[in-house]
Amino acid sequence: MTAVIRFGIVAALLAAPSVTFAQAPATRTAQAPATAAVQHTDSSLQDRIAFRIDTHANLRKYDVKVKVDNGVATLSGDVATAAQKAEAGRLANVPGITKVNNDLKVSTDTDKTLMDRTKSGLSKTGEKIDDAWITTKVKWFFIGEDALKGSDINVDTSQNVVTLKGTVASAAGKERAEELAKDTEGVKRVVNNLTIGPKK
Repeated sequence: MTAVIRFGIVAALLAAPSVTFAQAPATRTAQAPATAAVQHTDSSLQDRIAFRIDTHANLRKYDVKVKVDNGVATLSGDVATAAQKAEAGRLANVPGITKVNNDLKVSTDTDKTLMDRTKSGLSKTGEKIDDAWITTKVKWFFIGEDALKGSDINVDTSQNVVTLKGTVASAAGKERAEELAKDTEGVKRVVNNLTIGPKK
């Protein structure tokens, strides 16, 4: 079953059983020498912002939509508090963004709506959460995480239990991979069989 998820990623990459993170992907902003200009695309900026919001403790459960056009980021959707709206705007202000249009709406009904979706087995965006959906989302998180650069990780999901196999470059990377998987919607448990060392 193919999961339909609104992420700016290549579907063919996510269809593979394992994902290799040998180089910093487009979702990350590389550290460049002062003499060299960093090139940003709207797509890479959009993914970068979406990753920051989707992995933020106070925002990840909300359906915050991100669109970047000519370096201008627009946020839409609903959050529960004004503080969450402000935090999302701050997270959207990454290098390469010239302006942030924060069109998020603050609604006291948002949390109830999300709770109702969870009870119905749906994601925050209203999609059905199944094993394929979870696997795709976990892989997307891994692609956007700097701590997993140089890793080679296989993600397998069965009955909402995620099993991680492969190699990561450090103990911190192993811990971060497990944390990201645990925080993914619908995940009941994570089996972390990752080893630390160079990718094979």
